[in-house]
Amino acid sequence: MAALLVGAGLIAIAGVSPLKAYSVLFSEALANYYGFGNTLTKTAPLLLTSLGVLVALKAGQFNIGGEGQIYMGGLGSAVVGLYLHGLPSLIHIPLALLGGFLFGGLWGLIPGYLKAIRGVNEVITTLLLNYIAQNLVSYIVSNPLKEPGAPTPFSPLIDPAAQLPIILPQTQTHAGIILGLVATVILWVVFAHTPLGYQIETVGQNPIAARYAGISVERTIMLVMVLAGGLAGWAGSGEVMGLKYRLFENFSPGYGFDAIAIAFLSRGNLAGVALTSLFFGALRSGANVMQRSANVPVTVVYAIQGLTVLFIAVSLVLERKVGVRSQESGARS
Repeated sequence: MAALLVGAGLIAIAGVSPLKAYSVLFSEALANYYGFGNTLTKTAPLLLTSLGVLVALKAGQFNIGGEGQIYMGGLGSAVVGLYLHGLPSLIHIPLALLGGFLFGGLWGLIPGYLKAIRGVNEVITTLLLNYIAQNLVSYIVSNPLKEPGAPTPFSPLIDPAAQLPIILPQTQTHAGIILGLVATVILWVVFAHTPLGYQIETVGQNPIAARYAGISVERTIMLVMVLAGGLAGWAGSGEVMGLKYRLFENFSPGYGFDAIAIAFLSRGNLAGVALTSLFFGALRSGANVMQRSANVPVTVVYAIQGLTVLFIAVSLVLERKVGVRSQESGARS
């Protein structure tokens, strides 16, 4: 709300009614059939990548590498979609999704191993691996996988049997959003009702106590980083298999970085991740319409997203200060 209020001030400075601009933004993104389809299309990668960030946070790990994991997941699914032929969709689609999960999971395992075994800070490694993955995909689609005669770097079309089905006719809304919702439900079950979920949360809350309880902290850290990378990899799989049907360079518009804000904004709540992903998806979906209809620059929407991150950070600091003061007053009493 604070970000939207400040955003309203930016819109007013641009000489446009904030009420009109927000009305256009959210009505077109959520109440219009085609706009809502576009919102779901943008929500799918945000949701999957945010789940990856959240899973790592549950174990006390900061996965800043969602962007790179998206690129690697897209690469994995593209390889399966390009080099396997003659398979029915019921087999080809799961194999392509498996390829995306494995490639993204491997990209998550690297910083997980370095943190668990070598003690290297995962924030640094995941962040730097983003640039390696992005440039690796750029090289691959510019050279070995480049479509012959293509004016810009992109791969050939993947096999039709590996393409995700469209779930809303006459839109680009593909089954990736269903994959994200199913993954959300599965993770809720894991964290609420399984020993694995308890193990992950115990490591995140107190790794020393987890060791005394017989939990392998190192193995848990590597496991959650693989899972986090695989979930973000599925976001890349959806972009390749359901939206573009080929691998492009720079195909992610920054979903991996938006996912960090979404995961923190949800405060560890899986339902909150789904709703916040929908909110960010609506912002991205309605931005261009708002520019055309209300003459508000798209950059205002990106400013609102940045302000959201800023206010999240402020709220965390304030909560910590209030918690410390309450503890001090309790000790005095």
